[in-house]
Amino acid sequence: MLSCSELGLGHVSRLIPLGKKLEENGHDLFFFSGGKAYELLRKEFKHVYPCTPVAWYENAAGIVTSASLINILFPLPYFNYEKGKFAIKNSSGMETIHRYYDLRRHIRKIKPDLIIADGDIHALRLASRWNIRSVYITNVVRPSYSFSAALSPGERIVERYVKQCTQIIIPDNPPPYTISECNIGDLDSIGIRNKVEFVGSFLDTTYASGAEEHIFVPISGPYGTRAKLMRTVLPMLAQFEAKSIISLGMPGKKITVRKGKCEVHTWLSVQERQECMRNARLVVFSGGHMSCFETIKYAKPSICMPTQPEQMGNAAKLQKLRCSITARRAPEFRAAVQKIEDERQIFKRNAMRLNEFSTKFNGLKRAVELIESLKR
Repeated sequence: MLSCSELGLGHVSRLIPLGKKLEENGHDLFFFSGGKAYELLRKEFKHVYPCTPVAWYENAAGIVTSASLINILFPLPYFNYEKGKFAIKNSSGMETIHRYYDLRRHIRKIKPDLIIADGDIHALRLASRWNIRSVYITNVVRPSYSFSAALSPGERIVERYVKQCTQIIIPDNPPPYTISECNIGDLDSIGIRNKVEFVGSFLDTTYASGAEEHIFVPISGPYGTRAKLMRTVLPMLAQFEAKSIISLGMPGKKITVRKGKCEVHTWLSVQERQECMRNARLVVFSGGHMSCFETIKYAKPSICMPTQPEQMGNAAKLQKLRCSITARRAPEFRAAVQKIEDERQIFKRNAMRLNEFSTKFNGLKRAVELIESLKR
């Protein structure tokens, strides 16, 4: 039984290739998720079931921490930009209850040998309640970078179920090149060191060289993340002399418009995105974990413009490794572009070093080995 969070598409992007490998090895798989993650899983697998999405409160400015805290208990109004009208977001507490029972409803029918949860604590809670062995796939355990202290009590509740799972797989490099270092925390302090393995990225990070023709901005994640990045970057790139390509990460009908030398696509296929990334001179992104490893695969200098704490932590580590620069506002963005151009060889050399380390690990293969060892 496999379940993943639908907060952004990074979780389902890991679960799909993992599911494919397990399916090839003859395992019967049953998938659960909500929103766009559910829709993507339905295209790839036979047994896919919907469950209630659980989300932070967000708007065009990104995730709103204060409103998210209130929304734990109380429903709040928000503007649904995709439908162009106001709506009510149910309390995340109620979403959590509904999701748990959505998952529990199927447990007696499936009788799983193992529960695999990618970012979905509800599935871990279910495994604990029904004494089923479980695997937790995550790049966030105890975040610390720019993480509100008001969320610490909830963080400790979540850790209770993380501690009870059988195996924790972190799809990231081992130290000292762990990109999600700021989001993992002290494993000894948490008390889970003996069940954690850093397996490496699920993405094949074998280096692929390309031209250096444009600035590429792959926008992904929840609506607030996408809207904030687009609102910041688009006006600037429209005035740049250099060619740039933006993917808005909006699945559906593909629409392309041009503003100056900036080419804006509502959506790019996997192959088109890879080509844009491979031929980029510079990548601008929000700092999502999977996107970090895309820049590593192609050894691209980057600018991170994070919109929420997890991304800020990833951006801080990439900047520490001198592969990237973090920018939050327009003046910082312009300065970052100029700095990377001035010190291009340094950033490129550091990006190549990170790529060489990352390619030592086959995270997907190792994750399958760990999962199958628990079934024997």
